[in-house]
Amino acid sequence: MGMNLLAALVYVAVLASVITLIVRLSNSRSGSGGALYDVPEAAFLRGGPARVVDSVLATMHADGLIGIGGPGIVVPLGPGPRHPVEQAVLAELAAAPHGALHTLRLAVMRHPSVQEIGNQLAARGLLVTPAARRGVVRWAMIQGFGSFAMIFVSVFITVGSFYTGEPVPFVLKVLPALGFGIVSALICGAIAAGRVTGAGQRALLSYRRQFPYRTDAGFLVALRGLGALPDPELQAQLITAARMPRTSADSGSGSTDLVAVWCAGISGGGGGCGGGGGGNDGASGCSSGSNCSSSSSSCSSSSSSSSCSSSSSSSSSCGSSS
Repeated sequence: MGMNLLAALVYVAVLASVITLIVRLSNSRSGSGGALYDVPEAAFLRGGPARVVDSVLATMHADGLIGIGGPGIVVPLGPGPRHPVEQAVLAELAAAPHGALHTLRLAVMRHPSVQEIGNQLAARGLLVTPAARRGVVRWAMIQGFGSFAMIFVSVFITVGSFYTGEPVPFVLKVLPALGFGIVSALICGAIAAGRVTGAGQRALLSYRRQFPYRTDAGFLVALRGLGALPDPELQAQLITAARMPRTSADSGSGSTDLVAVWCAGISGGGGGCGGGGGGNDGASGCSSGSNCSSSSSSCSSSSSSSSCSSSSSSSSSCGSSS
């Protein structure tokens, strides 16, 4: 009777963990969905803030708003900007000491007008914040490894109860529950690892179909990365800037400081937004007193110049996409 009770407790524990995991996964990927509004939103879905900045820089260069020459120096040229991210580019360029492309690129990635694009996409259920993804993946890992470890524990319990006359070995009683815990953890973990939700993928596909023959530089970079940029000289400049880490000259520290790019999620109403994750959607902490996740929409938030403090992940928009 004791083994039956213990087996029942294992089933209850696994079922409770699976239900919690599914609920957390569902909550992290819920939202109203909807269409994409512009190229920067499509760029953020494809490659995070780095892709947004590269796309906008390509557009501004093609439209004659800025010039980018060797070795990676940016200068303003044309009339006023039309989009908040373009405003951020010119604002950060005015504040940059030497107009260095890689420094400008990092500064604009952290600008509220870029950060808010991701926040709005996440609020609509098109994108998952790094913190939400990390929480679900962590729970899935704990459940999966815990269920796997319990198989070995149940073997020892079975051996220990060998002479008690149990008709069914304990390991066979609990194996279905533990197998279910492992499989559900693998499935939910794989789903949670995707940065873009199903609604986001559909919105991106619909946006592509709206403009089947569009070939302007910003659009191509947003959807396909820097490899699709038709200007080889600009492409080389942006790829070089994307691969360049922050150095002491940029961060004020004595060591190389690789930056992550999406400050998603404000903690406690005060200073820092944090998170983690690889690739283009990791999060960094914001310097105290700043707010990388302002409540205004990405179409109007351009006046603040807060920046994120250093983090542990580099980013490049010329490569991967989810």
